[in-house]
Amino acid sequence: MFFLFGFSTKLRALPSQPATCQHCGVFGQHHLEERATRFTLFFIPVFTTGRSYQITCSNCGQRFSINSRQKHALMR
Repeated sequence: MFFLFGFSTKLRALPSQPATCQHCGVFGQHHLEERATRFTLFFIPVFTTGRSYQITCSNCGQRFSINSRQKHALMR
């Protein structure tokens, strides 16, 4: 008997939000992205082991990691 298991990372684009960039200081659209790492068994995702969020400035292209509380504040 053998088991096929591993981890996979899925990217999901979230709606763009207006915000001020921490790098260039321009107020504009920022693209949100969610990365979810999942444990898979026989190529079927069983549960999520971790989630992270990144925001990308549309002006300068700088990426920042944000936590879930900051993501919820931007989504309002």
